[in-house]
Amino acid sequence: MARLDGKAVLITGAASGIGRATAALLAGEGATVALADINETRGHDAAQAIEGAIFNRLDVTNETDWGRVTEAVVKRFGRLDGLVNGAGIVLAASIEETTLEDWRSVMAVNLDGTFLGCKHVLGAMRKSGGGSIVNLSSVSGIVGGHNLAAYNASKGGVRLLTKSAALHCARKGYDIRCNSVHPAFVETPMVESLVSASPDVDRARQSMAHQVPLGRIAAPDEIARMILYLISDDSAFVTGAEMVIDGGVTAQ
Repeated sequence: MARLDGKAVLITGAASGIGRATAALLAGEGATVALADINETRGHDAAQAIEGAIFNRLDVTNETDWGRVTEAVVKRFGRLDGLVNGAGIVLAASIEETTLEDWRSVMAVNLDGTFLGCKHVLGAMRKSGGGSIVNLSSVSGIVGGHNLAAYNASKGGVRLLTKSAALHCARKGYDIRCNSVHPAFVETPMVESLVSASPDVDRARQSMAHQVPLGRIAAPDEIARMILYLISDDSAFVTGAEMVIDGGVTAQ
C-alpha cells in the first residue's frame, strides 16, 4: 500500500520547481493531485505528465480564486486531505532599495497567498476527517539576508502563521496539522532568476553552493520528500514544526 492511498492533495506553485516535483512524488505514492499555478501553459503540461492529475489556474493573492479552486478540487475528488502552499516569488533588494510596491507584491504572493490557502481549505479538510497543510517558507524565514528585506519578512511571516494555524486547529480538535518547510538554495526557476541576474552566472552559482556546508545546491526532489513525510500519516504527531532542509546553512 502506498503512503498516500486515498488522499487528495492540492499543490500551489505546481507548474515548476519544488511544486512540480512534489506533485509527481505525491502522485507516485498514491495521492490524487490537483496542481494550481498562475502559469497555465506550464501548469497544464505538468498535470498532463501525472496520471489522474488536474490543473486549475490560481492566483494565490485572489480570495475568489481560492474559493473556486477548492470547490473544484472537492467536486472532482470528493475530498481534500492535503494542501501544499508552494507558490512564491523572490526579490533581491535591501531595505533601502525595496519600493513599497515591490514590498506589497512579495507579501501578497508569499504571505497573503499562504494565509488564504490555509484559511480556505479548513472547511473541506474538516469534512474529509482531517488533513495536513505544508507551507513553503525558507531558511530566509529563520535567518536574515542583507539584500532580502521583503523576502525575509514574508517567509518569517509564513513561519509564524504556520504555528498559529497549527495551534488553532489542534485546540479546535480539527485533526488538521500545519507545518512549514525551510529550504536553502534549490535548483528552481526562482534560484535561476537570482543567478541569471548576476554578470557572472557560473561564479554566482558557485557562490551559492559555497554558502552551503554540504557544498551544493539542493534538487527539488529532496525538498519534495520532506513534504511527502508531512502530508503522510507518518508525521501524525507533527504539527507547528519548522522542518529545515538547508545542507547545514543554519547550523553555522
